[in-house]
Amino acid sequence: MFQTFEETARPEQGPPRLAALRGALVAEGLDGFVVPRADAHQGEYVAPCDDRLAWLTGFTGSAGYCVALRDRAGVFVDGRYRVQVRAQLADVFTPVDWPEVGLAEWINDALPDGGRVGFDPWLHPVEQLRSLRGALKGVELVPVANLVDRIWEDRPPPPLGPVAVHPLELAGEPHGDKIARLAAALQADAAVITLPDSIAWLLNIRGSDIPRNPVPQGFALLHGGGTVTLFMAAEKLREIGDHLGPNVTLAAPGEFAGALAALSGTVQIDPATCPAAVADALTQAEVVEAPDPCLLPKARKNAAELGGTRAAHLRDAAAMVRFLAWLDAQPADTLTEIDVVKRLEAERRKSNALRDISFDTISGAGPNGAIVHYRVTEATNRPVKDGELLLVDSGGQYVDGTTDITRTVAIGAPGDEERANFTRVLKGMIALSRLRFPPGLAGRDIDPLARVALWEAGLDYGHGTGHGVGAYLSVHEGPQRIARTGLVPLEPGMILSNEPGFYREGAYGIRIENLIAVEEAPALPGQTVARMLRFETLTFVPIDRRLIVAELLTGAERDWLNAYHTEVVAKIAPLVEGPARDWLLQACRVI
Repeated sequence: MFQTFEETARPEQGPPRLAALRGALVAEGLDGFVVPRADAHQGEYVAPCDDRLAWLTGFTGSAGYCVALRDRAGVFVDGRYRVQVRAQLADVFTPVDWPEVGLAEWINDALPDGGRVGFDPWLHPVEQLRSLRGALKGVELVPVANLVDRIWEDRPPPPLGPVAVHPLELAGEPHGDKIARLAAALQADAAVITLPDSIAWLLNIRGSDIPRNPVPQGFALLHGGGTVTLFMAAEKLREIGDHLGPNVTLAAPGEFAGALAALSGTVQIDPATCPAAVADALTQAEVVEAPDPCLLPKARKNAAELGGTRAAHLRDAAAMVRFLAWLDAQPADTLTEIDVVKRLEAERRKSNALRDISFDTISGAGPNGAIVHYRVTEATNRPVKDGELLLVDSGGQYVDGTTDITRTVAIGAPGDEERANFTRVLKGMIALSRLRFPPGLAGRDIDPLARVALWEAGLDYGHGTGHGVGAYLSVHEGPQRIARTGLVPLEPGMILSNEPGFYREGAYGIRIENLIAVEEAPALPGQTVARMLRFETLTFVPIDRRLIVAELLTGAERDWLNAYHTEVVAKIAPLVEGPARDWLLQACRVI
């Protein structure tokens, strides 16, 4: 099993660890310290040695902050984690709804007479720190060596996972050509790259430093002359031979800060992802701020990457169909959430192509389904009961693609409220699936379409509608997203999730998720817009018909659903057999 079920959140450890941190505050003459869920590379996911927020507070979500002052400590989480955080924190920590309440606003209220708040400059991007400093009133931000590291006695060592070559037939472009193409477009003499997935994509390598994400940790300098300096432990690269070639120079990670200090001319940094410590080290260079040069090229998947992704999704869909057929055949009240996770991973493993799961499977029965990023443990494991909903959000990492799919399933006879709200969520998912739109629109422009049916009933959900997805890279990939914060225009080749939801705290959760790819839309008769875009559906798994109130669907929505299920049968029926195939044919009947 890739997934484990031990309880990693231990609220009882929070009070003594917070007390130790406060001792360090006093020793440093500080009034507070900021602990983000981040590492020096500024990727979304962190290695165990960098999971300081979880170690200190017990909160295990993938985003958040703690601001620990001498007399109070706030833990800032967004809408995905507000149920979870209350279960994981000891009462010495106070949950704070973020971004509705910003860090600066909270600190200003807590320190009305000013004060000194420490931070680790390797863990805060330039842009974030600039914004925080500008909003503080009389509070000084003080760079210090990380205070959590000072008190963390059994801190795990940094990861040294082996690096592998990502085959050219899947990458679609030699890494030498990528380096030359991006170097020619630089706005400076060199660019600093800190994001692990950017480095992996640029050099056509994959790693194993971060659980569930095939990326290696390191830093890179992309030089305008078409060369790269890679700061990565040499022992990680032993298995790739001479793959990197003469245009990539290897250096030890410990040499990174010195190399930055030696740079002259103009150096490009991404203020959204570059740690403040990097900018501070560029003492001899003129700093130019611009996005990470890999972000958009990585997001625009080429034909080989899209082809691999399609193949991975068909393989994954066959596993999902076998799993759902098995699930439906189990008598009510005989399974637990962990049983569900184990069976689904077993089905994915049958292809012998699974490299990892793309995140810990969310298996939420009844009220646990309302915890958006729920992780089942031995302590929280709940029976899957008759008459409840089961939300299963999961994915696989295959060498040819990354998958992410959510299906909400009725266990026994669903209630009328659950069916009506499931159908409203489905209407939102269909709205994006059917959408044609002109170039230039960003995720924030289309996000409302997924919510209209819910809004009409006075309902909503507290997360974005979709995130970018990598090609055998991170399951969450920027810069594109479908959300109020999605400002990057959508372009052909971008892969996103389409996952509206609804959550009734203490009762049930609903989410339906397919992955989609932006593509050119064929012209319509009489079309006056020069170009239109649309979404290609990548995920082909039945949607639970038992939860659909057909009368709430329009004719066009019903047509889309029936056409989708027809395509599911055409693509997946040849890949399954026996009871799974019989189940598939029944599950995809016309509505």
